[in-house]
Amino acid sequence: MVIVGALVQAAGETPAGQAIGMGLSVSVPEKYRGLVEQAGNTCPELSPNVLAALLQTESEFRPDRTSPAGAQGIAQFMPSTWETDGIDGNGDGKRDVWDPEDAIPSSAKYLCKVAQDVKDVPGDKQSNMLAAYNAGPYAVIKAGGVPVNGETEGYVKSINALASKPVPVGGGGGALTWNQAAIAINAADAQIGMPYSWGGGAASGPTTGSCCSPNGSSGESTVGFDCSGLVLYAYAKAGIFLPRTAAEQYAASEPIKPEEIRPGDLIFFGSTPEGIHHVGIYVGGGHMIEAPRPGTSVRYGPIDSMPDFFGVGRPTTHNSKEI
Repeated sequence: MVIVGALVQAAGETPAGQAIGMGLSVSVPEKYRGLVEQAGNTCPELSPNVLAALLQTESEFRPDRTSPAGAQGIAQFMPSTWETDGIDGNGDGKRDVWDPEDAIPSSAKYLCKVAQDVKDVPGDKQSNMLAAYNAGPYAVIKAGGVPVNGETEGYVKSINALASKPVPVGGGGGALTWNQAAIAINAADAQIGMPYSWGGGAASGPTTGSCCSPNGSSGESTVGFDCSGLVLYAYAKAGIFLPRTAAEQYAASEPIKPEEIRPGDLIFFGSTPEGIHHVGIYVGGGHMIEAPRPGTSVRYGPIDSMPDFFGVGRPTTHNSKEI
C-alpha cells in the first residue's frame, strides 16, 4: 500500500497512479499558477514551491524583466542559455523567452538538467541545483557545493527560505500546513486493514466500539475504527484535534469548493449538515482513505463510492483535545 510522503517536499502517488501535488506557499499570480504547478513536477529534484520561489526571486513574476547582466524574461535566462535550453512549452512553434508559457517550463527543464549535472556533488541537492541555476554547474562542481561568493549563497538561501514556508490550508483556530496533512494521511494509511468498529477509534488509536449502528451492528467486541474515529485519530497525530462524529467534524471544518480540494481535505456524505453519516480523508486522484461500514476494513476507495456526496471540508485547529 502506498504511504504518502511529506507533501511539502515532493509529489507522491495515489492508488489511481496520479500525482499528489504540493501546495504553494509562494504567492503566484493566478494566470501562472497552473504552469508552475505542472512544470514544478518535471523531475524528483524539483517541486512547484521551489520553482515558484525561484521565479519570485528572479523576476517577481514579471515576464518583461531584463537584468543589468542581460538575463531575460520571467525566468531570467541569459540569451546563450535560452538558445540551448529554451523549449516551446505551449506548442505554438516558437521558443519565446518573453512568453511565460515557454519560459516557465524551460526553467523547470533547465533546473532538472543542472540537478543531474551536480548530482554527485556533496551537500544538499536542492541547494546545489539552485546554485547551478545561478552560477552554472561547473562553479558548483569546482566549489564542491554552493560557491562561497556572496551572491550565489544569498540566492540559494532566499529561495530555500521562501520555498519552505508553511502552506496554509485551513482557517479558524489555526493554519493547517501541508506537512500536517501528510502526517494525517500517513497515519490513516498505517491503519489500512484495521477492522471497522461502530463507535471505534479515538485520538490515541483503535478502540472497541459501541452499540449500535442504524442497521443494528455493534462494535462492542471489535477493536478498530469507524469513519469519524479514523479521521479523529489521523489528525490527532498531526496535532489537529477534531470532534468525534462526522457531522461535528463537518461543522468544525472550513467548507471548500470541490474544485479546490487538496490531499488531507475531508469528504463528507449525507443529505444535510446534521445528517452527515460518513467521512473520508482525500489523498488525491479521486481517492480517499476511509473506514466504510460494518464488515469492512480501513481502505482506499473512490470518492464517488457513495451517491450522497455532501461537501468538502478542510480541518482547522482546535485547542481542546478529544479524551
